Amino acid sequence: MDTKKIATFINLAQTKNYTKTAEQTFTTQATVSKQIMALEKEWGVKLFSRAHRKVELTEAGKAILPAAQEMIRQEQNIITELHNRLDQQQNTLVIQAIPTVAQYRAFGIVAEFVKQHPEINLKFNEVDAPARQQADVIFTRILEPAGDKYDVIVEDQDFWVALVPKNSPLAQLQQLTLSQLSQEKFLLLDSLTHLYEPVISELAAAGIKPDIVYEGRRIDLILKMINQGMGISILMNNSFDLTNYPNVEVLPIEPKKYSWVAFLKLRSNHSLAVDKFWQFAKQRY
Repeated sequence: MDTKKIATFINLAQTKNYTKTAEQTFTTQATVSKQIMALEKEWGVKLFSRAHRKVELTEAGKAILPAAQEMIRQEQNIITELHNRLDQQQNTLVIQAIPTVAQYRAFGIVAEFVKQHPEINLKFNEVDAPARQQADVIFTRILEPAGDKYDVIVEDQDFWVALVPKNSPLAQLQQLTLSQLSQEKFLLLDSLTHLYEPVISELAAAGIKPDIVYEGRRIDLILKMINQGMGISILMNNSFDLTNYPNVEVLPIEPKKYSWVAFLKLRSNHSLAVDKFWQFAKQRY
């Protein structure tokens, strides 16, 4: 049903003048007349009487008018709701970040953005493996170029290191190779993180089938276990804090294996909130 015709009917019921209705609906008198005749044909009733140059609602027109007005109100409510939802989507920003985000500038940038843009509805959560398709922006670790589909803001370059107990003979070395870890017990971040598969692959390439005594997602627990001499781990150099772990030694692994921590977003994602944040982050880096 053409609600434009119904809106014209309601306006004419108020003005009782074809010329005034044409002016108020930004159309012509002929178009108003055609729309009313089309409604009368569609509904099978006479809506207006036109005797003696006076335009008056018929009894059928009077009966139909309240329902027509309600129909237009409902349409306007739907349009308003759609606009509100669109505005909310435009002002909602979903960011996913790795659990160690607090150790990077990225955390401060997100916090500062929220303070400066209270109109943005931020949904921020930490996940072990941020999903590029489930968030507007992710802060994550990448081991290779992200691809042409993504915009990238790199914060820092990082590299793998071995964490060993200070009472281990390995702790006396300045650096080591993966092959020197063949007899060790491993404490590793699990398969839901970005590091598990790359570490396992590199160990396999070095001819090592690791004896894994712990898999998990808590770096603090891994550090506690190393501090107690329960095994070694391979982590990224900037992903941990040894302040409370005096018995842990950090050794570079040669040849170096690099990664990068970075903000990523799909290049096709250009909502108001995303564009504001992306420009904000770029300026601070």
